[in-house]
Amino acid sequence: MSLPLITFQGIVYRAHHPRWAYAPESGEGPSRHGGRFNRPGRPALYTALRPETAWLEAQQGFAFKAQPMTMCAYDVDCADILDLTSHVTIGALAIDQGNLACPWEDMADRGDTPPSWELADRLIAVGAAGVIVPSFAHRAGPDDHNLVLWKWGKVPPHKVCVVDDHGRLPKDDRSWE
Repeated sequence: MSLPLITFQGIVYRAHHPRWAYAPESGEGPSRHGGRFNRPGRPALYTALRPETAWLEAQQGFAFKAQPMTMCAYDVDCADILDLTSHVTIGALAIDQGNLACPWEDMADRGDTPPSWELADRLIAVGAAGVIVPSFAHRAGPDDHNLVLWKWGKVPPHKVCVVDDHGRLPKDDRSWE
């Protein structure tokens, strides 16, 4: 079957712990801990299509006490993306929407493999570089979507570059020593 792959071009956002401001294009955190669409050991770059969504995603555990975050914008020109917000794509790939929204952290903590990890493995194996998915953050609405990447770099066809025209981001982690 041919995948309904698209090219995503645009600006996306990510709010992350300031500790990692020197490496905003790293997928190391998700690789260490896993995420909704990646098992531990597989790097992933989680971004949002709107800054408000990035903030919601980053603050999930702190709904009433916003914690410091570094908000970055990224210029993306990435091929091989599946839009899992499209009912046509979901249907063509026979994806159970419940697998997207599964309680992945609870399942992983119990030693179970979340179906969203199995889905990601399947999509990566057939050539997908990433997915556009709904946000499952608390208080996310219908306009809140994420772009999750499994394959990215500095050049097309999977180009992702942090926007830092004035060199404001730190170059290393010495400030955390």
